[in-house]
Amino acid sequence: MRLLCTIICLTCLSSASAQDIQAFVERAEQGDATAQYNLAYLYDSGLLGVELNRAEAVKWYRLAADQGHTSAQANLGVMYSEGYGVEEDDEVAAYWFRVAADQGLAAAQYNLGLAYMRGHGVVEDDAEAVRWYLLAAEQGLVGAQFNLGLMYHRGIGVEQNHEEATKWFLAAALQEDAGAQFNLGAKYAQGQGVPKDPVRAYAWISLSNSQNYRNAEESLAILKKELTPAELVEAHRWAFSCFISEYTECE
Repeated sequence: MRLLCTIICLTCLSSASAQDIQAFVERAEQGDATAQYNLAYLYDSGLLGVELNRAEAVKWYRLAADQGHTSAQANLGVMYSEGYGVEEDDEVAAYWFRVAADQGLAAAQYNLGLAYMRGHGVVEDDAEAVRWYLLAAEQGLVGAQFNLGLMYHRGIGVEQNHEEATKWFLAAALQEDAGAQFNLGAKYAQGQGVPKDPVRAYAWISLSNSQNYRNAEESLAILKKELTPAELVEAHRWAFSCFISEYTECE
């Protein structure tokens, strides 16, 4: 199962002058939570001429987190989970993930689900992992959609349900997730959760292969033997239409 530990997207500051950065510092020192978060990000990333300093990042994330800034809370969890700028501590990481997750932050919900799946900082509980993945997946978080698809596919933490697995693989596939595209193709090839359709199977796996997904090329070679020349043309045409429409015309 593909598990992404740090999927939280930090606020990106595409451009900022030295004066802007100084303004962040001043506002942060005055207690502005957003400024504290942005300053933490600069220390965390080492961007815009700010020297990389994970310990300083933790300091400012914590100040913002204590004021209820959800992204700061979630990123503070990441720092503890990975041991960035602070001693690694899965229990503290899970605490901060939960604080942000309870406020609806999808990335924190995903990471809390991951913690439950791995038993990192919490008692391992696959059903709880599914619950948190679902909350994040319903907000459109692609990693959560993919993992939720796997949970339903394998019957981990939830009763096996190929229709639900296919539903979540499709949701992630439409966001260009190569693994989900491959698994969706496999569902069509096997007729699990959807009617068996080798043309659609070939099309989805070819989209996955265009992103160099492992095993995709080998699977295409196998599927190709099942298709007539006309069906192969149809599969390529369908995949191209899906891709060129930016995944808006795929189903």
